[in-house]
Amino acid sequence: MSTPASDSAPSSGSAPAGIDVESVTAWLTTTIDDVRPPFRFAVIEGGHSNLTFDVTDDAGRRLVLRRPPLGAVLATAHDMEREHRVISAVGRTPVPVPTACGLCRDESVNGAPFYVMDYIPGVVLHDEETVESSLPDREQRQRVSESVVEVLAALHTAVPGVIGLGDLGRTEGYVDRQLKRWRTQWEKTKTRELPAMDQAFERLVDTKPEQRYTGIVHGDYRLGNMLIDPGSSRVVAVLDWELCTLGDVLADLGYLLNNWLEPGEDNYRGATAFPTQAGGFWTRSRLLDAYCDRTGFDREHVTHYQQYYQAFQHWRLAAIVEGVLSRYLKGVMGDNTADTDSYRDQVSNMATTSLALLGDL
Repeated sequence: MSTPASDSAPSSGSAPAGIDVESVTAWLTTTIDDVRPPFRFAVIEGGHSNLTFDVTDDAGRRLVLRRPPLGAVLATAHDMEREHRVISAVGRTPVPVPTACGLCRDESVNGAPFYVMDYIPGVVLHDEETVESSLPDREQRQRVSESVVEVLAALHTAVPGVIGLGDLGRTEGYVDRQLKRWRTQWEKTKTRELPAMDQAFERLVDTKPEQRYTGIVHGDYRLGNMLIDPGSSRVVAVLDWELCTLGDVLADLGYLLNNWLEPGEDNYRGATAFPTQAGGFWTRSRLLDAYCDRTGFDREHVTHYQQYYQAFQHWRLAAIVEGVLSRYLKGVMGDNTADTDSYRDQVSNMATTSLALLGDL
């Protein structure tokens, strides 16, 4: 999920695809406290899985509505009740998340379940340009780096049973389950044959480490899924919890490191931007050290296995992006302008990168 870069309310106009204005208005009015119809709805650009809408009432109050895409492929990846439950529970920890306001299970209201949460003002660091304009000073970028690690450590050291997520999923065998899930997703949604994906899968199975640290795994933890307050240079909300589950938390760390490119490093995803390449952020090495300090995890163990988790996350993300590509090609994402060639290149590059990392293990 992303949010508009500015805090201005969306302009009025016809309702975007995925919103039944009359039914959703009635539900919002009877379910959410202190709202005043009519409502204006606008698509929040940037997300590639579930659809996200900015909802503004007649008094200027803003909310965010999340619903599955118009043609969901993998049901468990679009479970609104589960996502609503996760952010409600995580909100009891030091991890900043939007407040969950309501869940609609009745598909007759809007064609699919959806949930609503508070709108949190902030900036999503999508790219280097956003970093330059929002965080012009090196000190700000250093504070953001520290906050990113603090939040991840808080998530990974939270006790699932204490906050009501003890039964969110099986805790052991996380990588095995993820390999099976995304292999299935790949086979169902692939748009062409890609030998590197098959070869990397085999290597991931053969070199899989034993799971040592178990907890809540976000599944998509990166700057693009966070809201930053430029004033404090802190993370004020972590977004996109649709892939959250229980399991091997080092997978999140590997994913973050993959998205934490330093200035001058090759952009393995081509058109996709890496905001940390603007410079001034912590190095990956310092990020890893700070994570171990804050979690208490064994530094030698974490360091030794990070290359595997990074390879795993390149492969997993390749399968996810291929699913996104498939949905765009089928026209179910409400956007006919997506650069599908770029998505194809990204998948190929991630599969190749994963295989190269695994070759060194």
